[in-house]
Amino acid sequence: MALKASPEDQALLLDLQALDTKLQQLGHRAANLPELATIAGLSTVRDGLRTAVAEANGAWEDAQLELKRTEADVAVVEARVARDKERMQSSASVKDVAAFEQELAALAKRQSDLEDIELAVMETLDEKAKALSDARAQLEAVEAKIAEAVAARDVALGELDREKAAAGADRDALTARLPADLLALYEKQRARYGVGASHLRGGVSSASGVALNSSDMTVVRAAAPDDVLLCPDSNAILVRTSESGL
Repeated sequence: MALKASPEDQALLLDLQALDTKLQQLGHRAANLPELATIAGLSTVRDGLRTAVAEANGAWEDAQLELKRTEADVAVVEARVARDKERMQSSASVKDVAAFEQELAALAKRQSDLEDIELAVMETLDEKAKALSDARAQLEAVEAKIAEAVAARDVALGELDREKAAAGADRDALTARLPADLLALYEKQRARYGVGASHLRGGVSSASGVALNSSDMTVVRAAAPDDVLLCPDSNAILVRTSESGL
């Protein structure tokens, strides 16, 4: 038996479809907020900067270790120089004194070379420290931008959630007024085809945007006002009103 419903109840389906369309649009907006793209892009930049910070930190630590090794080498040479000078001063052997003088000259050359190396390592350490500081500053700046985008996203989502809640409440109130069988058909068609109700306005189905052909219009005109019809193009419930051009 064909489904029947009063024209008034069928007309309510247009309001229901409008609410469902709004809810769908709100969901689309929530999934496509510009802040989401901003966060995704900045997150990629942040990941790259985190890698850069880690590498810069490693290079800085390596320079620190190199400086400590060089300082240790200098300390060893300085201790050797102090020891040789002390032994030379206490030695009565001309041969030993000459040997100490020769070794002290070599140690002086070694100490000078090490101090030059130490100075170069210190300069490298300063460069690595600056590079690490710059990388950290860039990372902090990006993280601050991400925090701003996240805050903006949360505000936007909060507004959309409030709109969705209001539309959902309106939908619940509206569905409570509809006959169960009519609502079930609407939900079935909407789930299957994306649209549950279509307004026939001036012979054109709003769901498909296509004008019904003459044979379809003949069927529509012949139907009783309480007959529930389906749009031949969209398969949504075809709602007839005074604007339908019948």
